[in-house]
Amino acid sequence: MGTTLDEIAASLEAEQSYAANNYKNDPPPILYANQYSVLVLVDGEPKFEMDEKLKMKRVFNSAFLIVQSEKDHHYYLYGGSCWYASKSVLEGWKPITALPAEIQAIDKAIKQNSQTPTSASPAEVPAIILSTKPAELIQSKGSPNLSPINGTNLLYLSNTDDHIFMDISSNKYYVLISGRWYTATSLNSGAWAFVEPGKLPGDFAKIPKGSEMDAVLASVPGTEEAHDAVMDAQIPQTAKVDRSTASCTVKYDGEPKFEKIEGTGLYLAKNTSATVILSGKDYYCVENAVWFKASGPNGPWKVSDERPKDVDNIPPASEAYNVKYVYIYETTPQYVYVGYTPGYLGCYVYGPVVIYGTGYYYNPWYGPYYYPRPVTYGFSVHYNPFTGWGIGFHYSTGFFSFHYYTGGYHGYWGPPMYRPPYHPHYHGGMYGGRGPVYIGGDVNINIDHSNNIYANRKGISSNDIKRNANGRGSNIQQGGTGKNNVLLDKQGNVYKPNQSGNWQQLDKKEWKPANTSDLNNLNRQMENRERSMNRNTSFNGTKPASAKTGTQKMR
Repeated sequence: MGTTLDEIAASLEAEQSYAANNYKNDPPPILYANQYSVLVLVDGEPKFEMDEKLKMKRVFNSAFLIVQSEKDHHYYLYGGSCWYASKSVLEGWKPITALPAEIQAIDKAIKQNSQTPTSASPAEVPAIILSTKPAELIQSKGSPNLSPINGTNLLYLSNTDDHIFMDISSNKYYVLISGRWYTATSLNSGAWAFVEPGKLPGDFAKIPKGSEMDAVLASVPGTEEAHDAVMDAQIPQTAKVDRSTASCTVKYDGEPKFEKIEGTGLYLAKNTSATVILSGKDYYCVENAVWFKASGPNGPWKVSDERPKDVDNIPPASEAYNVKYVYIYETTPQYVYVGYTPGYLGCYVYGPVVIYGTGYYYNPWYGPYYYPRPVTYGFSVHYNPFTGWGIGFHYSTGFFSFHYYTGGYHGYWGPPMYRPPYHPHYHGGMYGGRGPVYIGGDVNINIDHSNNIYANRKGISSNDIKRNANGRGSNIQQGGTGKNNVLLDKQGNVYKPNQSGNWQQLDKKEWKPANTSDLNNLNRQMENRERSMNRNTSFNGTKPASAKTGTQKMR
């Protein structure tokens, strides 16, 4: 019989402790502004190449449209409601109204082809803050306005959409970014420090539910919301993959180039946006949470019924870290049953809470093509108990609408589902009075508020997990027999209820009655699934049908 859930819990606690020492939690540059601002990110020093459609030099290592005029040698940044100009690409950006003729032509073409409204009054034009490294922008509407939180010694900034607090017992500020808490003596301080979850002031756990700032409770150890988030982070989305029809395509920038993954016997392909791993003489690729296998780096790729050895030893310092959260449960001659937990999408358990991203910076690939990598910081990522991880509030869709004209370089930040997108999609869904912007990268994700990257894939069938309007799971039946009722623990044990509602455990490809000591925990996990089956991440697809995936060609 398999390991008991009590043993699993002990093992999971040890694993979380180990992971806590391997995720990178050093604070990024945290920039404060007291006026409406937008953070413009460039992935390293700006790299200009000629854009054949724009007929101008353009910064290719940024999601934002930044071009250089050959006539006046000034730089121009598209901001949706207006353009900005500067003599330096790194600073000095000011809004302009009189556009040079060459910029007028680009502006006209963008707005004719854009699906995003670009109307805005001059008062809504933001200031530009440009960073060449992952950074975080926090801001208030004017000078900080601190308001009390009943029953605590905490104040919160009421004139901001960020999660910013002051602890009056210590006169320190606290800010929540990507599930991590940072503290400093002033908002303008460059000396922000990471706060281990267990060392957060106790008053954070006293924030009243239903109050303006209750969304942060999921990141406060000891709260029901944090416990539920950790439980949700272990709920898999599962699917049945048809061996004969499911397919995979991998493109490289030139001949495949591999580098060893530290601490493993595996090698990772660097000059592609796909996750291709060499293990011994076999090649593996994970595409949309399905493992594929081939005898050569270019395929042909077939659905794999095994994962490469050593995959569980991939460290967070590798951009391939997320694939260890893609599992293979069961195989038949025709089908392979697979699943992924939110770790594949960048949500990780860190002791008593969940965090977004590993915290590491992954070097992009530069060649004739440019392949960016996943990021943890730069998009004000926040966790919402009902909808999961979403982009913050410092991004105007107008800044991104140019992609409809320039060819739809969508999915900019690395492999699908493992990075914030370039085109934030503002959607409904409020909690504590604040609405998230869901992270997205594929048109098939989050249809009808589901969260299933297997949906609408050729050769893949999956019981889509949908949510109703109040955020509760709506279509899971405890006694169902569908593969989507599978529960997975960290030891790889797989459970499911049979038609009578009795729990079974997979043992050497046979379903046997589960250990009676496991039943209470299994029932509780299924209740958590029913309560919040959208799990930890809400990825919302917004790209047009013509959009390409996450590569940009440098000419």
